[in-house]
Amino acid sequence: MEIEKKFLVKTLPAGLLQYKKKDIEQGYLCSSPVVRIRRSNNQYILTYKSLPAGNAGDCTGVRINNEIEAPLTKEGYEHLRAKTDGYIIEKTRYIIPLPDGHTGELDIFGGNLKGLYFIEVEFADEEDAESFVPPEWFGENVSNDERYTNNFLSKCASLDIFLKKKPGVL
Repeated sequence: MEIEKKFLVKTLPAGLLQYKKKDIEQGYLCSSPVVRIRRSNNQYILTYKSLPAGNAGDCTGVRINNEIEAPLTKEGYEHLRAKTDGYIIEKTRYIIPLPDGHTGELDIFGGNLKGLYFIEVEFADEEDAESFVPPEWFGENVSNDERYTNNFLSKCASLDIFLKKKPGVL
């Protein structure tokens, strides 16, 4: 089970280059349910995501998914990469320890989405997510805005197109 919140960023944190980072490339094979492939540095992963039974994934301000990950070989990844729908997402993910003990994953996009960035925080349970107080440098909670899902972003040819999209319109 994945329980997370996603936020825009008011200002990038100081000393960004001090944090561990991952260079990520990912694409989507299916949107409903979500089937994704990802290269994270030198690891290759196939991910399946779906809403939990009873649609608990619709909580206000929190995103909840069933998530299963399986390792891929580089060859398997490259084979599936050629079969993805939409555009391949490129981003650098910075792993940032937060003062309250949580970890933020700051995604700074490259390629056709260069200029977009946001941060996600994962939680142990819904109560943990509901009690989370974001740091001052976090912006608006966009957890329930589908435009900020990577699946949606993979359908945007450019940041300009993303910025023109309205919620619920592909």
